[in-house]
Order: sequence, then structure tokens, then C-alpha cells
Amino acid sequence: MFQLFLLVKFTTILFSVVNSSPPEDPIMCSSKNRNCTITNSYGAFPDRSVCRAADVAYPTTEEELISVVATATKAKRKMKVATRSSHSIPKLVCPDGDEGLLISTKLLNRKLEIDRVRMTITVESGVTLKRLIHEAAKAGLALPNVPNWWGFTVGGMLGTGAHGSTLFGDGSAVQDYVIQIRIVTPAGPEEGYGKVRTIAIGDPDLKATRVSLGVLGVISQVTFKLQPLFKRSITYSVKKDVDLADQVTRFGYQHEFADITWYPSQGEAVYRIDDRVYTNVSGNGLYDFAGFRSVPSTELAIIRTTEEDQEMTGDADGKCTDAKLSTSELISIAYGLTNKDTVFTGYPVVGYNNRIQTSGACLYSPNDDLKEVCPWDPRVKGLFYYDTGFSVSMSKVKSFIEDVQKLNDLVPKALCGVDLYTGILMRYVTASTAYLGKQEDAVDFDIVYYRSHDPMTPRLYEDILEEIEQIGVFKYGGLPHWGKNRNVAFEGVIKKYGNAKEFLKVKEKYDPLGLFSSSWTDEVLGLRGGVTIVREGCALEGLCVCSKDIHCAPSKGYFCRPGKVYKKARVCAR
Repeated sequence: MFQLFLLVKFTTILFSVVNSSPPEDPIMCSSKNRNCTITNSYGAFPDRSVCRAADVAYPTTEEELISVVATATKAKRKMKVATRSSHSIPKLVCPDGDEGLLISTKLLNRKLEIDRVRMTITVESGVTLKRLIHEAAKAGLALPNVPNWWGFTVGGMLGTGAHGSTLFGDGSAVQDYVIQIRIVTPAGPEEGYGKVRTIAIGDPDLKATRVSLGVLGVISQVTFKLQPLFKRSITYSVKKDVDLADQVTRFGYQHEFADITWYPSQGEAVYRIDDRVYTNVSGNGLYDFAGFRSVPSTELAIIRTTEEDQEMTGDADGKCTDAKLSTSELISIAYGLTNKDTVFTGYPVVGYNNRIQTSGACLYSPNDDLKEVCPWDPRVKGLFYYDTGFSVSMSKVKSFIEDVQKLNDLVPKALCGVDLYTGILMRYVTASTAYLGKQEDAVDFDIVYYRSHDPMTPRLYEDILEEIEQIGVFKYGGLPHWGKNRNVAFEGVIKKYGNAKEFLKVKEKYDPLGLFSSSWTDEVLGLRGGVTIVREGCALEGLCVCSKDIHCAPSKGYFCRPGKVYKKARVCAR
């Protein structure tokens, strides 16, 4: 969720333009499918490392997938599952060393079955969210809660616990609507070294496979329980944030799909009043979020250069001015909601669930040689940022917001850079039965902000943002989103999950040799060391925590070692 004022302007002007260059395959090989590298859609992992693999396989059927896994298992090769666009920021897709195998689900992209009577849909794991919800809608059915970006694949969403926003019904996360998973795992020689396991409702292993981090095997097919297709009515309401801490604990219980976008430097919050309505209510609205539309690469370069200059000169006033312009423009165009075709005529905007819940126009279009791209496309000079996402339990969220407000009052210009990237998105998430799902009802905070291409260059007001991250994660025990964040958010994270041991038992059963694991996933799961990377500038990139008991933000040139706190570093949590 991000754009400067100019980006919003350009995407508004280009609303009807369909030409652009979709993202390239995240896997690149020097010789057909051998000697490969993999990255994410943003072109950089948190530690900026390059992940390599000896080769990549593109199975087209479950039978081919079993053969690929069996061959690698027999040779005791490390494997990692890759998706068509690789949207996860952490290194979930990186195998250990250079001799591993990447298994892409890009060609496992078929809709297999829709049962209108049972209200279920079965798809392969490489099917995108866009196709999933639109195939369901054709049959008069709906998946009620999904992420805002429709470029995720089914397997990717289950691997990372992707979610929408609700405290109602069956839950906020995609995995809460899964009733069966088929997953291909390693096996012994008596089973041909590879096997497909079918895990359905009633099987306790479903609690592990619903959020898997990709360490259990390769998901081949998923069956979802759907609902009758319905419409939603949406109104954005702008209010001052003076009572936000109190309002956030109530608002999610008042509207089924509620969320809040908070602009702390401007003292405002935008409440999304979003509820289901009957299908006979008039309206055929559409959500085409402005930040997910294609933008001319020449204009992206201007936008990025402007922010780089502001960072270099310490021009906080410039950022604050741009943030106000951006926010004003977004609110004026209803964030990309339209009542009919490309026209916004006023609230409420009513439309079918599949048209109004998610978007991602820049992902699907003909190639135009990079003249227009997704705003974050690494092939051009565009947006380059961090995305910090963590959930704070409902019982603690009021105190967390009050702490952030105190920091904002202390340094009023510090969070203009956050508002510049459309503020802090607050979504409601529900407790899940998945072992690695949300542990209790909570508010998820999504914060996007500037990242320098130079890892040794500090950001403007970096200490304030570091404090917010570490207060949320450590002081209030926030659970990091598995598909976002820098390393610091995952330090000691597995201790926050009450059923972590049960997940590890399933992991041991499915993959006893750890062929789908890596050093990074082992560290996250508490099987070895921790995710802290100690090197020059590590705190600048969120790769280390300065002390076990006192977490400090970085200062330029300091070398961050666990157990040692340097002068000038701001203490952010005790």
C-alpha cells in the first residue's frame, strides 16, 4: 500500500490504460533450467543476499510433481517451492547452498472442480487469487476473506498465512476456509521416495498444512469451502485520530470487513465501513486500488529521485507536504473504488464481493518494454521499501496505539514518510486453528516505508520507525506476518506459538531429512540459533537486535552486537 502524490495522480490519469509490462519470472537460469537464481518481486531479500539453485523444475501435473520430489529425495537434495511472482519478502524460497532444486508451481494453475451443491472449489496450488475468486463467482459462490492483492497464489497464501480483515464468521485468513489439501512429500524407498498425502477436515495434520512456511512439501491441490455470492457496501469515513485507540477496539465488531488506514503525522484515520448486503441491492462497483495500477517508468524515476533527495537533505517538510497531497488525492478518488466502470459518484459503493475485495491491475497486461510497470518493479528505478507487518492482540492494541501516538507527538514530522506510503493499514484478524496461524483475535499493522539502495545509509527519522517495530514485536508480543518483515521481527518468534511443537512433529513426519527446510527456516522455527545477522550496519537493515533486554535503534556507523548497547541509540523497549 504505497504511493506518493505524483504516483496517485498518474495512476488516476491512467485508470483506463491497459498496456504495461507485468513482472518477470523471479527465477532466472543461465542455461535453460540450470544454474539458477531466485529473488522476490521486489528484487531484494532483507539481507540483500542472492539465492541460488542448481536447477528448477516446472511440473504441470500432480504426477509430474511426485516424480520431481521423488527424484530429489532419492538423491537427498534440498528443495524449495517457488510461486509465479514470489511476493514473500523473507527468504522462504531460498534453498541452502548452490546445489538445491527449485520447484515452481507456475504451471500447476488449473481449476479442477466446482461443486455448487456442496459450495466447494478445488484448484491447483499455482492458481492465483484473482482466478480463484472469479471462478467461484461464475458459479455464484464467494471466498469471503482474502488479501488486498490478487497476485498471490493459493500455495503462497497458505504458506504464509495471508489474510483479509474481519472478526466475523469463519475467520480472516484464507486458510480458515480450506477443507482439504493434497501435498506431495518425501517418502522412503518402499513408497518410491515420493508420495501424495490427502489431509481433510478431521485430520489433525490439517492444522499444520494450512500454514506451512513451505517446509512440509509441495501443496498440489486445495479445496475451499465457499459461501453464496454476495455484495458489499463500502464507505470511507475520515476522522481525527484523537480517540483512535478506543475506536479500534470497537470498530471491528461493528462492520464485517472493517479496516482502518491511519495517517499519524496528519492526525487522521480513514475508517472503511464495509458490510455485506443482499445481491438485490443496486450497484456493480469495482475496487481498483490506485497503488496497484501500472505507472510510467519515467514518472516512477521522478518519484524515487524526489524521495532520495528528501532523504539526503533531511527534507522532512517536503515529505510531510507530499504526504498530505497524496492522502488528499487518495481520499478524493475513494482509493480506487468506482460505482460504475471508471466513475466514482459517491458513497456507498456497492458491488459483488469478487469485484470489490481485492485488486492488482498492473499484474495482468501485455508487455510494453517497461514503459509502464508495477510501482515496485526492480527492473526500473521505482519504489524500494520495507514492509513491516505484525498483529497485536485486541487486549493490548489500545496501549500500542497510544505508544505510537506519544512517539508521534515527540517528533511530529517523523512519520510523514509512513503517511507518504499511504499510512498504517490496520486490519482485523481472528484466531486460527492452524498451528502457525494467529493465536488470538488481533489487529494487524502494515507499515510500508522508504528503503535506501545503500545498506549503510540511515533513513530519515529511522529511530522512530525502529522503535515502533520493536515495541510492537517485543514489548507487545506482536506476531509477524510470515510473508513480510525484516529479520528482527522473527527473532524468537516460534516461542509465541502455543502449538509449535505439534507443527514440528508433523514436519518431522512429512520430511524427516529436512529436504524442504533451509538454514533460515530452521532458525525461524527455533531448530538452530536465531535469525540475527551480526555485521557492519546490521541494525540499519533490521537484521539484528542490540540487546536481549534492551532493543535499540541504529545510528550511522555503529556495529550492532547482541548484549551491547551503543551511545546515541534510542532505547525503545525494556
